[in-house]
Amino acid sequence: MKCMCVAFAFCFALSLAGCSKPAPDAGDKQGAADETARAEAANVRQRLLDAKPGDVIEVPAGTFQFDRSLNLRVDDVTLRGQGMDKTILSFKGQKAGAEGLLVTANGFTLENLAIEDSKGDGFKISQCENVIVRGVRVEWTGGPKTSNGGYGLYPVLCRNVLIEDSVAIGASDAGIYVGQSRDVIVRNSRAERNVAGIEIENTINADVYGNVATDNTGGILIFNMPALTQQGDAIRVYKNKVYKNNTGNFGAKGTPVASVPAGSGVVINSNDNIEIFDNDIEDNKTANIIVSSVFSTGYKDRKASGEFDPYPERIHVHDNRIKGGGDAPDGLELKALKLAMYGMSGRLPDVLFDGYVNPERKEGAQICLHGVSGVINADGPGGNKHPVKDAKVHDCTLPPLPAVDLKRG
Repeated sequence: MKCMCVAFAFCFALSLAGCSKPAPDAGDKQGAADETARAEAANVRQRLLDAKPGDVIEVPAGTFQFDRSLNLRVDDVTLRGQGMDKTILSFKGQKAGAEGLLVTANGFTLENLAIEDSKGDGFKISQCENVIVRGVRVEWTGGPKTSNGGYGLYPVLCRNVLIEDSVAIGASDAGIYVGQSRDVIVRNSRAERNVAGIEIENTINADVYGNVATDNTGGILIFNMPALTQQGDAIRVYKNKVYKNNTGNFGAKGTPVASVPAGSGVVINSNDNIEIFDNDIEDNKTANIIVSSVFSTGYKDRKASGEFDPYPERIHVHDNRIKGGGDAPDGLELKALKLAMYGMSGRLPDVLFDGYVNPERKEGAQICLHGVSGVINADGPGGNKHPVKDAKVHDCTLPPLPAVDLKRG
């Protein structure tokens, strides 16, 4: 009995002294977690490289670091995470590649993940058909900077594009951008702290609805630029909340968006057949709605000739809920315009029109405005010397545009 007690006491003393097998410390656990994340990042890259049509690539929850772009060139693939705040593809240490994720394939679906801090664009998909982006967040986590990537979600030269339930933050050009595409829906998404929140450029048949655009330089931009593959046409913007887009313009000099005044709500530039209705547009300090020509931008190719039509025509603004805004326009010319036309304590009306109209068009521009506080024609062609407030020329109606039908298969 005595020997057993001595043995027990000896073992107990050893246990107190730490002689039993030690538990892993915090550093060991973090090291193991980092190694697991590195392995999963390598697995994602390899699965994209080895992908076959029909593959669904699932990415678990976690933050995965990449130092160069991810690429996919195979049709009919899905890349899916566990949620935009759970599965994070981080490119903060990116050393190579112009995008975070670049896809050149049809039938691609990206959903339920985040792309952060890419060196260039967040997600770009080019020359494609049947694209779905759902529940995706693209963000530059350091806040608005010119050094951030240009575009967050960036389909270009595509057909049948659906972007929904997504978020874009901090892009130095456009958070959600669709360019030179056809048959597009952007819905139920959020864009904030970008230069352009949502931009539809040189695109035919697009519906933009149910979105929130706030704290950008410009909220929703419908642009038509020269020297591109097609001109934009037939775009509806409705049921959006576009408010307090007053962030200073941090776009790179020479780009089209660098000329967008801070405090712009909805901006229509050189586009035709646009319908803006049933939106809540509020407190955009330059103007809640701007209708302009490429001639008013600082874009270097603005005088491009050929078939490009620089004049905004057949614009229908109606049945929106608009308030505030116009009280502190950006830029000396617009400040002077407000002061001259409305006094120190006044504000620009809901619609700011630069005044460029095709002199060869007999029926006029057909910019039809209903339910707005007024319109100011800034007389851009005359050097802003003779602005006018006459709203009667805009008392007209245009037929509604048809809804976009995304054709699959």
